[in-house]
Amino acid sequence: MKKITEKESLYHDLEKMSSSEIIQSINQEDAKVHEAVGAILDDISQFVDEAFTRMSEGGRLFYIGAGTSGRLGILDASECPPTFGVSHNLVIGLIAGGDQAIRKAVEFAEDDRNQAWKDLEAYQIGTSDILVGIAASGTTPYVLGGIEKANQEGILTAGISCNPESPLSQLAQHNLCPVVGPEFLTGSTRMKSGTAQKMVLNMISTSLMIKLGHVQGNRMVDMQLSNDKLVDRGVRMIQEKLDLDYETAKKELLKYGSVREVLKTHQS
Repeated sequence: MKKITEKESLYHDLEKMSSSEIIQSINQEDAKVHEAVGAILDDISQFVDEAFTRMSEGGRLFYIGAGTSGRLGILDASECPPTFGVSHNLVIGLIAGGDQAIRKAVEFAEDDRNQAWKDLEAYQIGTSDILVGIAASGTTPYVLGGIEKANQEGILTAGISCNPESPLSQLAQHNLCPVVGPEFLTGSTRMKSGTAQKMVLNMISTSLMIKLGHVQGNRMVDMQLSNDKLVDRGVRMIQEKLDLDYETAKKELLKYGSVREVLKTHQS
């Protein structure tokens, strides 16, 4: 299989470029990501609909990946609790090599085809759950092994890669594959491929949280009040909805703990 993600860059002699030339060239390549993701919106929507059915019945969403792909899954999962007020056990990101690999690469961790399932078994993954494998190349053994076993166990699976003919694209039940082309820096999939993967993950988790009822209008009514900025945001939401002065709105928010609870109390 010829990997698009490993094709030679369209740009040459990068070390001879000025800073401006490097930046402009990267920007030109980044502009292609939007189009690539736009081409698979129907695929993403179909997956979200199936995932929502399972999550609405108590299922959880798991991400598995290695390196940059694994870190992107962990990033998306870790932002769901503060943004949407959900449990840390609803969206779970796992990376080859374990938590230590979030900051430092763990050599050969991604080459173990059996380890992902072992990691997932620790969470007692079951048929009501959903598994998304993330691998820019679509060939990472850690991800392929996890998706293959999940398929055998009747778990809904999706694969996010940037190579349309990759093993992951063929193995996952839902193939989510934005084809972004060769990287500016040959093979550096933390660039366009990583950006595309992040965009797809944003769409998946945000769509699911909206459909699960954690948004009202366009507001994050269940967000955790974990810092002054978020408290202030919550206060302004309440002010807008209930026409209260700032201090009264803040007292109500701190009393009830979330925008949703304040609105529910005043609307009942």
